[in-house]
Amino acid sequence: MTELSELGLSSYEEKVYRTLLVTGAVTAAELSDTSGVPKGRIYDVLNGLESRKLIWRQSSNPNRYVAVQPETVVDRLLAERAYELKQEWDRYRKKADTVRSNLLPTPPTESSFWLGSLGSDEMSTALQQHMRTAENVVQAAIGPPYEDATWETLQSEVEGFFEGANADLSVNLLFSEKAVTVLPDRFPHLIESQSTDITVRTIPDIALSFDIVDNVETTIDVLHPVSDEDRIGVIGIKDPQVVSEFEKHFQQLWSNSVPLLD
Repeated sequence: MTELSELGLSSYEEKVYRTLLVTGAVTAAELSDTSGVPKGRIYDVLNGLESRKLIWRQSSNPNRYVAVQPETVVDRLLAERAYELKQEWDRYRKKADTVRSNLLPTPPTESSFWLGSLGSDEMSTALQQHMRTAENVVQAAIGPPYEDATWETLQSEVEGFFEGANADLSVNLLFSEKAVTVLPDRFPHLIESQSTDITVRTIPDIALSFDIVDNVETTIDVLHPVSDEDRIGVIGIKDPQVVSEFEKHFQQLWSNSVPLLD
């Protein structure tokens, strides 16, 4: 590869241009004979060089062609290459943006967020409505921030939870050992008085509080950024992949738990 070809000239274009530098103004036929470029290609090559302003045509009969000064030609070829490289750079940058976005996790669909602190009336109502959507099974892991709350704070939410549950529902409750200490002495009686089939187990630690309804929705408690004794709200997600991931983690916790109520 020659230097001119690296700057964007084909082999025929380079032959024609270098020949014109030596011959000066010549006709296309003369240029074909001198440069060795076939007569069937010479006009295409000349037209291409002329359109790029690397040669110019004298208006005579027949037309004669003249090379533009080398300094100018090199500058113009360099400008062409710079433009091509910029276009290529823009294309690669757009491609990188696309690849980067494709590599990021897809945001969950059908998600929503409810603001509400522990024990608030709005969250008690929301929890009650949430449980009414359950038809078969609810699995709940109870850890922070319930571990540092009082039973008085949690009571309205627990009552809302059970009030929303239908009689045919199967409920698996999994408490961290620290959350168990918040439960009142009458908690076993509270469980036994429910018409719902409830199983309660415990495990030493639960990092995140969440529940899963019918394997189609999960709600996750979002801890308060300032107080570890409260939450800022609850996020609900129906994305199948997200729900499946939480179901898998709940089963892992459940398999390592022990019964709380005999």
